[in-house]
Amino acid sequence: MNIFFDQAFTLLSHSFETTRKAAWIAESMRENPIPGVDIQQPKALEKSDLMEVHSVAYVEALESGDPRQLAESHGFPWEPNLFPMVLSTSGGVVAAVEAARRCGISGSLSTGLHHARRAVGKGFCAVNGLAIAAKKALRAGCQRVLILDMDAHCGGGTQDCISNESKVFQVDLSVHPFDRYQPAHNSHLVMVDHGADYLTCIEHELETLASRDMGFDLCLYNAGMDPFEFCPHGGLEGVSKRVLLERERMVFRWCLRQRILIALVIAGGYQGSRLERQDLVGLHRMTIEAAAEVLQESKPSATA
Repeated sequence: MNIFFDQAFTLLSHSFETTRKAAWIAESMRENPIPGVDIQQPKALEKSDLMEVHSVAYVEALESGDPRQLAESHGFPWEPNLFPMVLSTSGGVVAAVEAARRCGISGSLSTGLHHARRAVGKGFCAVNGLAIAAKKALRAGCQRVLILDMDAHCGGGTQDCISNESKVFQVDLSVHPFDRYQPAHNSHLVMVDHGADYLTCIEHELETLASRDMGFDLCLYNAGMDPFEFCPHGGLEGVSKRVLLERERMVFRWCLRQRILIALVIAGGYQGSRLERQDLVGLHRMTIEAAAEVLQESKPSATA
């Protein structure tokens, strides 16, 4: 299984989990490899690729820094390194999709995606690599794409970016109202208020999707760890490490049972007084470990 990472993911000088933790996770994986997982370098996207989802004015502002208010609408101070960073992180998502089409499951250490809108950034998300990768997947032959968002916060940016795309459907299970949106014809938002209900809600939504037989052949999984009960931004009491591990296994097994390819990204998760860096890295590693475990489980049946 391939996981994509490039040092360009962390080019921005502003120090924040969104601009740093991909490197922390990659370093951890080099020091303590996950069996069956290889780190690969993705190809960065081109400026024109961003314009397939984002407005020309916004993309040019990200590149030039002018107008500054638009160039910084995502929340980070603008600097020249911003543009190559977002080209690289979005390229990671696209590369993960291409790899998933070869082996079933893949991923990228890309983060900071789902709040970015077509014409503006938001919530420390400058470019919506999920929407870009979904549209590229459709052009490459996918029939229908599911964006499964389990970040603590709502993915209003993705909903905006895919609003005119009938072959992309977003299912969003959130525990915090930031970036909440009105669901449309191709999106479904579930707010979970109690940690005890978290896994039950996820299971119900996956069962509902299966029963509707919507013809998905690819899932883009925004695997946030900020629902974790000790995360300072979005944490929900009762969502433990054990619960999140079960969530990951549930998602990957469901996709393989439904014969849906899956490409993951790491999404939210933040340090705090009860969540140190090594523990945060461990939570994100857990997603990758679960993906590799489930992929390995599937091999005997795939070759039987």
